[in-house]
Amino acid sequence: MQKRNTYTEIEDFLSDESFQAWILSKVDEEGWEEWTLENQQRAKLVEDARLILLAMKVPESKLSASDIHRALQNTWIKIENSQKQIDLRKNTKLRFFKKYFISGVAATLFFCLLSVWFYKSNFTETHETVTYKELIDKNSEGLVEQTNNSNKPQIITLSDGSSVLLQPNSKLSYPKIFTGNERKVYLSGEGFFEISKNPKKPFFVYANEIVTKVVGTSFRVKAYSDQPDVEVLVRTGKVKVKSNELVSSSDREVVLLPNQALRFVRHDLTFNKITNITQDETLTSSVGNIEQLSFEFTDIPVSQIFETIEQAYLIDIDYPREKLKDCHLTTSLSDQPLTEKLKIVCRSIGNNTSFEMNGNQIIITSEGCN
Repeated sequence: MQKRNTYTEIEDFLSDESFQAWILSKVDEEGWEEWTLENQQRAKLVEDARLILLAMKVPESKLSASDIHRALQNTWIKIENSQKQIDLRKNTKLRFFKKYFISGVAATLFFCLLSVWFYKSNFTETHETVTYKELIDKNSEGLVEQTNNSNKPQIITLSDGSSVLLQPNSKLSYPKIFTGNERKVYLSGEGFFEISKNPKKPFFVYANEIVTKVVGTSFRVKAYSDQPDVEVLVRTGKVKVKSNELVSSSDREVVLLPNQALRFVRHDLTFNKITNITQDETLTSSVGNIEQLSFEFTDIPVSQIFETIEQAYLIDIDYPREKLKDCHLTTSLSDQPLTEKLKIVCRSIGNNTSFEMNGNQIIITSEGCN
């Protein structure tokens, strides 16, 4: 790849297949990134070429190297003819303009191609959006799909112990068992996630055009296909949100902390971070019990703890009330999935206490407190 050291024009880069692979597919077998960083002037030229190449990536448009070269040449011909008509004496300066105003030409071509993209996105049947079906089809591993067609939330327990409170008219696809170094699920609609901590296996929620990454935390994702925005609201821990690679090659991530939110506007792919959710009427009106109730208990009756869990998850807990009426617990259940909450409570009551989950019904078996 020594020939790239001789590149002085943008079209040189655009015609290079390895450069195209690096920008469009993130395949850097020729060490483009390292080569680019070696020289500041070179980096500027590479950035201009990158912008044009990304702009040319229009749906249903396949531009070859000759197409790229032809488009740039035609642009230069028009510029040169215009310059001749204005002032013949400026002919000797055309090469100067060509060299130092290439960024302007790049911007012109970029916006022309962007206009084509906008037209295709908004006035044809080709839309720059990502659907739940596209996400599922892109996944090669076998997935289980859970659909909530009822009028109340449903609890889904994943193989790693994480839990999802899936809202009505929503569905979630996930593997029976998480394998590899990542945990991935796919959401259409709205779900509240409580993720089991595992720093070695980060958890990803794919929802329309965004991807939410966590290690262990609780948060809500609202991503209905017929709504203009996608929302992520964090209750505990920290999450990172970025665009799905299907719509953007940007690696930019937005970090959210507890009681912060993000609204992703789908039509223009923009992120709006909300640092104070109490000042956003839409968010505050949609906050559910699970995001408001406290799970910090100090010398609290077990019956009250079970009642709090029932209110948060909209489930029913059946337990031996007489045997547990005098039981009081001090425990913290914050930032824990539902199954982990139940395990902690049962261990705190005594070794002879256990639970069984059957959908939204929880059955506690116990002989009483220790």
